[in-house]
Amino acid sequence: MPEGHTIHRLALDCRTRFAGSAVRASSPQGKFSDGAALLDGQVLTGTDAHGKHLFLGFADGGWVHVHLGLYGTFRFGDAPAPPPVGAVRLRIEGSGAYADLRGPTACELITEPEKQAVHDRLGPDPLRADGGERAWLRISRSRTTVAALLMDQKVLAGVGNVYRAEVLFRHGIDPRRPGRDLARAEWDAIWDDLAVLMREGVRANRIDTVRPEHTPEAMGRPPRVDDHGGEVYVYRRAGQPCLVCGDEVRTASLAARNLFWCPTCQHG
Repeated sequence: MPEGHTIHRLALDCRTRFAGSAVRASSPQGKFSDGAALLDGQVLTGTDAHGKHLFLGFADGGWVHVHLGLYGTFRFGDAPAPPPVGAVRLRIEGSGAYADLRGPTACELITEPEKQAVHDRLGPDPLRADGGERAWLRISRSRTTVAALLMDQKVLAGVGNVYRAEVLFRHGIDPRRPGRDLARAEWDAIWDDLAVLMREGVRANRIDTVRPEHTPEAMGRPPRVDDHGGEVYVYRRAGQPCLVCGDEVRTASLAARNLFWCPTCQHG
């Protein structure tokens, strides 16, 4: 499932390509035909993102709410758009570009109050300007592991398995520690670091979490080869040596997701 930086990047890409102009909207697959007919010819006025939820705003005040889920993709291309291939739920066409949405968990037209209801049920997003206080209030009172809390979108929106594993490593925190055992200073450092890492993820359109001294160039090691791209410390590196201490990176299942950590660097 895409992490929050991907959704914010999609919001930026849609805004850059389509905002301020009337667009053509269609649903080649047919599952969003009624909604696309209402959008066709309207001006896309803006975009928004919160956690893993994308919103496209239109001139009549309505919003397209998209959640990619596990299998959804949003792909862009230059105009003119070719004939659609596969199950395209929504195609948006502008004067110079087009975008195809395939396989989302959600693609629906919603009102402003319905959009606000989505925001209200989500935790704070490190890429938005709402701050991490609400997340801290829940984390500091919880017996649940900090690893599970970071993935709970009602506690903290936008963080997925990669950022979860990497930010805990970067701050030397055992992912199995209960949330209430986290110090406020530790949480503040995590929140600030997530904001920096995820903002860089939006810019580069990939996740990189290693510090300059641990890059392939600095360490004289081969670059990481992985479908997710980017240089990381522990994510999907189970059984490999830790880049910092050399101990073996461990993995375990937590809430049906794979957890990765270094037992030496993340002790206690």
